[in-house]
Amino acid sequence: MPVRQMRESSEQHLVIKPHLQNPMNGAKKVPRAVQNGKGPPPPLPQEPHNQTSSHARNKGRRRGRGGRKCDQGDVLMRPIVTTGVENGSTMCGEIEMGYPTSSKSLSFAPRPGFGQVGTKCIVKGNHFFAELPDKDLNQYDVSITPEVSSKAVNRSIIAELVRLYKESDLGMRLPAYDGRKSLYTAGPLPFSWREFKIKVVDDEDGVNGPKREREYRVVIKFVARANLHHLGQFLAGKRADAPQEALQILDIVLRELSSKRFCPIGRSFFSPDIRTPQRLGEGLESWCGFYQSIRPTQMGLSLNIDMASAAFIEPLPVVEYVGQLLGKDILSRQLSDADRIKIKKALRGVKVEVTHRGSVRRKYRVSGLTSQPTRELVFPVDENSTMKSVVEYFQEMYGFTIKYTHLPCLQVGNQKKANYLPMEACKIVEGQRYTKRLNEKQITALLKVTCQRPRDRENDILRTIQHNAYDQDPYAKEFGIKISEKLASVEARILPAPWLKYHESGKEKNCLPQVGQWNMMNKKMINGMTVSRWACINFSRSVQDTVALSFCAELAQMCQVSGMEFNPEPVIPIYNAKPEHVEKALKHVYHVSSNKTKGKELELLLAILPDNNGSLYGDLKRICETDLGLISQCCLTKHVFKITKQYLANVSLKINVKMGGRNTVLVDAVSCRIPLVSDIPTIIFGADVTHPENGEDSSPSIAAVVASQDWPEVTKYAGLVCAQAHRQELIQDLYKMWHDPVRGLVSGGMIRDLLISFRKATGQKPLRIIFYRDGVSEGQFYQVLLYELDAIRKACASLEPNYQPPVTFIVVQKRHHTRLFANNHRDRNSTDKSGNILPGTVVDSKICHPTEFDFYLCSHAGIQGTSRPAHYHVLWDENNFTADGIQSLTNNLCYTYARCTRSVSVVPPAYYAHLAAFRARFYMEPDMQENGSSGGGGGGGSKATRGGGECGVVKPLPALKENVKRVMFYC
Repeated sequence: MPVRQMRESSEQHLVIKPHLQNPMNGAKKVPRAVQNGKGPPPPLPQEPHNQTSSHARNKGRRRGRGGRKCDQGDVLMRPIVTTGVENGSTMCGEIEMGYPTSSKSLSFAPRPGFGQVGTKCIVKGNHFFAELPDKDLNQYDVSITPEVSSKAVNRSIIAELVRLYKESDLGMRLPAYDGRKSLYTAGPLPFSWREFKIKVVDDEDGVNGPKREREYRVVIKFVARANLHHLGQFLAGKRADAPQEALQILDIVLRELSSKRFCPIGRSFFSPDIRTPQRLGEGLESWCGFYQSIRPTQMGLSLNIDMASAAFIEPLPVVEYVGQLLGKDILSRQLSDADRIKIKKALRGVKVEVTHRGSVRRKYRVSGLTSQPTRELVFPVDENSTMKSVVEYFQEMYGFTIKYTHLPCLQVGNQKKANYLPMEACKIVEGQRYTKRLNEKQITALLKVTCQRPRDRENDILRTIQHNAYDQDPYAKEFGIKISEKLASVEARILPAPWLKYHESGKEKNCLPQVGQWNMMNKKMINGMTVSRWACINFSRSVQDTVALSFCAELAQMCQVSGMEFNPEPVIPIYNAKPEHVEKALKHVYHVSSNKTKGKELELLLAILPDNNGSLYGDLKRICETDLGLISQCCLTKHVFKITKQYLANVSLKINVKMGGRNTVLVDAVSCRIPLVSDIPTIIFGADVTHPENGEDSSPSIAAVVASQDWPEVTKYAGLVCAQAHRQELIQDLYKMWHDPVRGLVSGGMIRDLLISFRKATGQKPLRIIFYRDGVSEGQFYQVLLYELDAIRKACASLEPNYQPPVTFIVVQKRHHTRLFANNHRDRNSTDKSGNILPGTVVDSKICHPTEFDFYLCSHAGIQGTSRPAHYHVLWDENNFTADGIQSLTNNLCYTYARCTRSVSVVPPAYYAHLAAFRARFYMEPDMQENGSSGGGGGGGSKATRGGGECGVVKPLPALKENVKRVMFYC
């Protein structure tokens, strides 16, 4: 893993080299194993100017605190500007950091031991022990001709093959099939290659109607034997590399029966029979299901089972579905153009079955909607172009009278040969998941279904494992897999809450949170900011001036009580505006205020918004933060009318950090008692990438990076955002180089900018980096670590020769299915008010990775439903954290989240990065937001290469104003 800037070749990518080169001393010698790609990268060389020696570090630990600020950072960061490109230029005008070759030789950080801090307790996890089979697992390649795209059809073909040939050609083997290209058996088949001809009935014809038989050629060919000995050694911690093939086979085996019983979607299975579907509105309903995955853990193989819910299209007659979708009577009214567009969007790609042919239920996928009503539709019925109306055709051909001729027809098939189907002759096929965006009412209804108290969720999980009856599963029996029906009992610890520091002028100077919560009573912000010049715009018609004035006065008073200096009078009277005139109103208030204050700009804009404000919020934030350079605080009408002290206190916290203040800091941080943070200047990063919604096929992904700016307190963060290629997970703009006509090669990127910002804010250069990366799935660990760690090192090297602070790289995961339950739900000492496990509960044994450095941490108190612990996986650790060190740091940081007086479920830098990325979606041009027509891209004019080798210009986000960048604008 390199840290220096690599020379650019004409191939437009940077080659990852497995060694470091010191510009002063030449290349270091590299072990042969690393050169061959068979070992992890060597440790970073220790540089005397920017890293504390082991002697000094140990001395700092003995003192119980690190060196003070003034002891560090005597070497300036000197930006490097390279003056030329060797061997050619780039296609897109910018030096792109290419994708490093994913190398499984990269070893993740091993577990340094187990944590000891905290009160020990027992919790239950939704993991069920799976006994490892003692049989050989064989993999066979499956080729089906003609090729089939549907997994369901593939499965029916192989099911028929097994039915016909199990007792003969298959040697009594019962294979498991992945629905695509692979077949697995316990023990070998009697052949290494064989061809079969299989006839299956098209399931899209009715039971009593005419049947269509199709013949397929199936070739089965031996590929490999999975090494279960390797898996056993891995589970025992004797090998670091996971045998993915063996794990995949066992996962497919245990999914085989459920794939036949239920509707499989991803790793979950759904059925209307598990629980009665609940209507979500507009033709949708929720189905209950369960998630299932085999996982390697310290206790051996584990089957992770969790409850799941998803939105499905209700299997209604199409006419009834459309009526629900539009929320009005469509049987006696003409449809508007807007109605047609909504119907077309909702039904495109949906499978329907015809109901006008008795028992013959042919199925079709909807491709469009006619622009004309059914009564006006005609089509040619023969080669002489004899025309016939759709109404006549259905009457003569099927004896079916179309009643609602004013409605359009569904179009099925392709554009060249589209067939017309009257809406009233079609019904939506059951079991189709809805993948588009849900509206607020549907989300609320779905959350009601999914929100289960811990005890209820635990009972449902146990019922699921019993109902699945893995001991009776013929596939599990065939492969010799045995599943326990008991939840895993896991040793856990409850980490203590940290003491929080408030301002000396308050009655309570220090605070110890109780069960993850505290309040602002008798406390003042540790760094309360001053707001002298502010204004308010009221976009809500229902809020009168007197009500708005009263609200602003109470908010100003709360800010003062909380420790801010807040002018009770606005610069100009409250300005009323219509939501559709947002830009005009903002610019008017901005300029009028500036004239009133003789050129001094507004420090804060308060905005009162309607409760349902559509695009108003996003438009306001975009204009304020990228055009006017205004810090804004939005308040909804419902809160203006119903003012509560809790609400005002939370808003005052948000205003203070937006203005550059700090609400609270950790007492241990002020006292320099945080291991591996307080000893030398340490910067903590958070990074996240948010992707477009399902169905958006071209709009960009948004990356955000935040970094602490106030060592040693690590409470205040600055953030940067950029757009990048559609669904690109690697953050492209962490480090970048481009060619300037005057300066030559110039370095930049978000890491570099934030390191410089830290240096300006603290007077120190960071000598240690902790990087929390959100939103990465397990399958992307290697690629993300290789690429982004390399970018961090290049960013450091571009600032100063030999500048390579050690990096700890931690992935934060919330989208997992591990749940932790109290061992005894009746024990009030082991649960919070919601019945969930206590905040601070950490688990790093039994259900965690066999050898790698990971842990589950439930850092927050539950509110409703079952708490989801965050999963932290330390992929790279040059700072040599102990288990207690990183667990305690992470838990303590969760109490520093600026927007509320609660500990939060995800470490704040990752949380802030998520908020910043979400905010940046509003910065895209309105047509990009609605249509998703823009290509993705990097902020600041970067470019990205699309798949297929084309050089696609990535449209940058508008730049944040400088005064916005410096504060926590996304709060």
